Amino acid sequence: MERTLKVMAHLLSYPDANLREHLAELRQALHGEAALGKTRLAEVDALIRRLETRSGLAAEADYVELFDRGRGTSLHLFEHVHGDSRDRGPAMIDLIRTYEEAGLLLQEGELPDHLPVVLQYASTQPPAQARAFLAEIAHIVRAIFSALLRRQSPYACVLAALLDMAGEKAQPVDVATEPDIDELWEEPLAFDGCSVNGQATPGATAAGLPTGGANAMLNDQAQPLHFVRKPDESSAAQSNKGVRS
Repeated sequence: MERTLKVMAHLLSYPDANLREHLAELRQALHGEAALGKTRLAEVDALIRRLETRSGLAAEADYVELFDRGRGTSLHLFEHVHGDSRDRGPAMIDLIRTYEEAGLLLQEGELPDHLPVVLQYASTQPPAQARAFLAEIAHIVRAIFSALLRRQSPYACVLAALLDMAGEKAQPVDVATEPDIDELWEEPLAFDGCSVNGQATPGATAAGLPTGGANAMLNDQAQPLHFVRKPDESSAAQSNKGVRS
């Protein structure tokens, strides 16, 4: 399970030249550990073949269009849990501290809630703990999986594989239709001399994890992480109504 989690982390990273050079090794590691079922393994194989056969520019453009131009497919887990709320900053700090205690050093430009980084961390845990950890974040993984399915993306199989390893069924859930990213970032009229749109939204980074250096980021120790579900709007509205009354 350890090697498979690392492979999943690499496959969800930015497909730069370094990653593409090691795709055959990733395939070999998957087949060697045999942690995935036959059908899921075939799907991941197909994704690897796609990355091998597409031009580098096309593969990189596909990745950016898919993961950097919409919240539903964002690989930053706290985007799905906290959005742009104040809770996101402290959660990031707590996660960085957890990584530091485990001996994990982030590369420059990486955010701690980026799913490839989280999976590299999970790969250091014993199998039972890793499986429990994946189950804890399964609601976020399933939301991303559903958004990828909606876009008919071949990357959906990687999220499905994570759900499989968590002991969950890879079943999609309803996801809201997202506005086009250009509409989302369109500047509104500002009456006080500045615009408020986007000021509190951190820019997503998609730095890939070098195949050679990724394992060196982790040691054999691990600390538990906890991701809580983001309250839905209806529950929040009922709660606020009760306070006002």
